[in-house]
Amino acid sequence: MSNDLGQIKDVIIGGKHKEIEDLVKAAIKKEEVSLDSIINDAMIAAMDIVGQKFADSEIFVPEMLVSAMTMKKGLNIIKPLLQGDASESKGTIIICTVKGDMHDIGKNLVTMMLEGAGFNVVDLGVDLSVEKVIEQVEQVRPEILGLSALLTTTMPEMKKVIEALEEKGLRNNVKVIIGGAPVDAAFAQKIGADGYGDDATEAVRQARRLIAEN
Repeated sequence: MSNDLGQIKDVIIGGKHKEIEDLVKAAIKKEEVSLDSIINDAMIAAMDIVGQKFADSEIFVPEMLVSAMTMKKGLNIIKPLLQGDASESKGTIIICTVKGDMHDIGKNLVTMMLEGAGFNVVDLGVDLSVEKVIEQVEQVRPEILGLSALLTTTMPEMKKVIEALEEKGLRNNVKVIIGGAPVDAAFAQKIGADGYGDDATEAVRQARRLIAEN
């Protein structure tokens, strides 16, 4: 690994968001450093380490959030240079918080971690009705749909979305991952979801698994 990629990786792991943009810009200017290597060997590799540190309780949500934000600042510089380059994405994921639920901190963190893992993420925001989710799935045609809920009262909305996907004949074309504080693996199985992530790291792991199985 070149020194440039190593520095970018270290800065993301350390959450040094003030340094990332200059390092990425400097790396882009060097012929021997490809955009693909910046993304895969530095950014994605860094977020994999951050995710593992979180899973091992070496860091916590605030530190992971800062690392994810640092990665995103670097990624924002590279994205305009990747227009038309299909190799940039590991797959497309739509993510949202279901109807009646306005919580988005967990969803935002999952979004950044998925982007850090190389996925193209379409974040629809919060309080999404079943109809709106279905409309977006029809338009975007994602490989994965991520549904979040923090309230037990909004959990049934997840089942309604899956039922609507089946009614519209879309269910076989999109995998569904669910998450949120009151959600668990048993509930995911009960409503027919394809995966469950109890935190952002597991959400990335589930997304990679489902893409690999496709």
